[in-house]
Amino acid sequence: MWDDVVELLGERDVPTIAIDAPGAGESPVPDGEPSLDVAADGVAEVLEELGLDRAILAGLSMGGYIALATTQRHRSLVAGLALLDTKASADPPAARENRLRIADAAEGEEGSGAVAGMLEKLLGATTLATEPDVVAQHRAWLAAASPAGIAWGQRAMAARPDRFAVLEDLEVPGLVLRGAEDEIATQEDAEAMVRAITANGGDAELVIVPGAGHMTATEDPEAVADALEAFWRRVTGR
Repeated sequence: MWDDVVELLGERDVPTIAIDAPGAGESPVPDGEPSLDVAADGVAEVLEELGLDRAILAGLSMGGYIALATTQRHRSLVAGLALLDTKASADPPAARENRLRIADAAEGEEGSGAVAGMLEKLLGATTLATEPDVVAQHRAWLAAASPAGIAWGQRAMAARPDRFAVLEDLEVPGLVLRGAEDEIATQEDAEAMVRAITANGGDAELVIVPGAGHMTATEDPEAVADALEAFWRRVTGR
């Protein structure tokens, strides 16, 4: 998902590390109760194994939830926080119930088909109408997703708490980015995160990507790379 953005940032000499979420890519499904705290601790372990004292965290959608959890649990490791197409609130009851339904379906006969219907919610109307290769790539990713990974992720997200307090206490720069056509993480969600970061004098910037939906990193990798490069330079002074 991040390959195009990582490549663009590399061309601009911005160092990046891409970490697979639990149950995705080459990352196994953890034992025990699904929790984003487990994923957050995994991020901290990777940074420590690489000998990095601090890093700018960037997460999209579920990755944003993981970045928030990492900031809460491992604050000293965070030099900056970039939240893309995500939200700081907990799921309302209906959304939580839907996640649990998807988790059960993924573990049952539907398998990865449990998330096939998400395609039109993940991508913006512009992408769906004009970018057939991007649409096909996302359809393939959804079909290839691990049913156990889907179930773990849905249950972990359903269990996540409200984390606005993390943003209100944020002592490092923040970036909030969303696709203008994102129907999952709304403009209201984005503005609420910016207000939380700045409530106590924090530093936050809001970036809107025109013509993109929930998956900005694949729908418009150039715009996302531009925003992350500018944020990296703002945080590091380079």
